[in-house]
Amino acid sequence: MIVLGVILLVIGLIAGISILWTIGIILVAIGLVLWVLGATGRAVGGRRHYW
Repeated sequence: MIVLGVILLVIGLIAGISILWTIGIILVAIGLVLWVLGATGRAVGGRRHYW
């Protein structure tokens, strides 16, 4: 999810499409939150690691 967010950020920046930029920021933020929760040992969605 983090990688997809970064890809959308880059595409949005290069193409000048602000909706891709916004979606990219949202995906990166959600991915980082899930990553931190999984790294602390907290079960996310019933799984120990979300990936």
